[in-house]
Amino acid sequence: MFRFRITRRTYLIPAACLGFILFFTVFGERGLLRIYEMRQEKQRIDTKVTELQTENDKLRMEIASLHTDRDYLERIARKDLGLVEPNEVIYQFPAAGK
Repeated sequence: MFRFRITRRTYLIPAACLGFILFFTVFGERGLLRIYEMRQEKQRIDTKVTELQTENDKLRMEIASLHTDRDYLERIARKDLGLVEPNEVIYQFPAAGK
């Protein structure tokens, strides 16, 4: 009758293989930690894309207003460039805290 003797080495080899597999499953190049980091990166990029799309829409609306709305164009010219119409007098007062 043949008896199989279980030794410590019999347990160590499968345990080492299992440990090796688990290590690379968690910490490997395509491991769980890398997947988690990539999902967070994707979420940050998606948020940034949404913000940029909103800003693009606002800029498109402003461009359309500059092309079609003379009142808006005049307000921008007066505010940013300090332009005035002929025979118009501008009064400038110091700021309240100065």
